[in-house]
Amino acid sequence: MIFRYSLLYFALVFLAGFLLGTLRVLLLAPAVGEHSAELMEMPVMVLVCFLAARFVIKKGRVRIAAKQALLIGVLALVYLLVVELSLVLWLRGISIADYLGSKKSMAGMAYLVSLLLYTLLPYAVIRSKTGG
Repeated sequence: MIFRYSLLYFALVFLAGFLLGTLRVLLLAPAVGEHSAELMEMPVMVLVCFLAARFVIKKGRVRIAAKQALLIGVLALVYLLVVELSLVLWLRGISIADYLGSKKSMAGMAYLVSLLLYTLLPYAVIRSKTGG
């Protein structure tokens, strides 16, 4: 159950991120610059993460405990990092060192914060549902 929910959470967020990232790279970045475009996309992606977490938690036919919700987020983060560090780097044609170097900007730091939120949002949704 937890693996299925974590895969669903990952898939929903990754699909939305892939679509928004394509629009960001093709339309927004040429107009405002890469880092500004990333910063503009970030709040939308955090909202997507919240909506996906809420959907996955509500979809559950069985009660999900807070620890299980946290595990859903952690597993989804692992899936995301595996995909990002393989497929995305390959598509972009950059090394892991270049990728990590790109995270030293304000947009990179904001991305790391968004990864933390992505990981914790299923847990936060459960906590808000159970009243604390």
